[in-house]
Amino acid sequence: MLGVGLYDAESPIAVRLYLPARGVLDERVVGASIERAVRRRDGMFVDGVTTALRLCNGEGDRVPGLVIDRYADVAVVRTDGGAMDLWLERLVPSLKRVLAPRGIGTIVHRTTSSGPPLSGGAPEPSRKIRPLWGRAAPDTIDVLENRMTMEVDLAFGQKTGAFLDQRDNRARVRELCGGRAKVLNLFSYAGGFSLAAALGGASAVTSVDSASRAHACAQRSFRKNGLDPAAHAFVTADAFTFLDSAHARKERFDVVVSDPPSFAPNERSKKKALSAYRRLHRSCARVIAEQGVLCASSCSSHVSLEEFLETLDDATLERSHTTVRGAFGPPADHPTLPAFPEGRYLKFVVLGP
Repeated sequence: MLGVGLYDAESPIAVRLYLPARGVLDERVVGASIERAVRRRDGMFVDGVTTALRLCNGEGDRVPGLVIDRYADVAVVRTDGGAMDLWLERLVPSLKRVLAPRGIGTIVHRTTSSGPPLSGGAPEPSRKIRPLWGRAAPDTIDVLENRMTMEVDLAFGQKTGAFLDQRDNRARVRELCGGRAKVLNLFSYAGGFSLAAALGGASAVTSVDSASRAHACAQRSFRKNGLDPAAHAFVTADAFTFLDSAHARKERFDVVVSDPPSFAPNERSKKKALSAYRRLHRSCARVIAEQGVLCASSCSSHVSLEEFLETLDDATLERSHTTVRGAFGPPADHPTLPAFPEGRYLKFVVLGP
């Protein structure tokens, strides 16, 4: 007997294990696992300068297939696989019991949109949240991240609304940009890295993303932090095309942040993904000032840190004076298990002279 779990005939992960031995798997067992996960966060961010964090990190919290992110007083639940979807309504009483005493007044389920993905010129996607309990959820909500106000698009944004796993790295970029004039943020989405750079002291930040809706969200966040978005550039374009154009006009940046979507959705695509990372990083290096810094990120779980670092070597960057200043993984509210390397998907590497 290996344990008891949830079977999903249509998922690449056939069974998600909940009990390591023989027993009855019901909503009480899953609810208890959720409560243990939430309790692990009770001592985090008690100073109030951060109001958005992950409360349950799926397999990393031994609650496979279930993620809960907190945005102020709203909890967004995201499921992975149809098996957990079937359990969600049964888990609502447990979610309410655990989350309501911690200041959560709204619980919603993040669904898969039937509309097209966000991209420049694409039709409006479908609203991605449905209520589970509590007050009606707003389409957008303001949260604090290390005293930085960010607008989160709950209804139409990616993942649960924001990429909370990059919180620590946004703080690193904010600190890094002190005294640096020009910053380029590629795949900028809602502008978290752009906002951090501007608050850190960058005088001109260029945000590049294919989704114009994301730029509008970023500009509102700039205003909410007392920054004039007109003093910065928001470009709706393909990142590779933008880099080629910037190189052709000999434009240079003091800091370049590259945070693309996953290039390797499965193991079969890894070779192609590594080639794409090399192409991207070479293009980034060509627009970095002589003493500039590259912040390169990957969320591809099938690409290891060592493999990712190989796409940042001297031959790829066509530079021989850069060193790795730091390589970082997921933050504390995104725990992983020793035997679950896929949970350590996030890699953030800072390179400079």
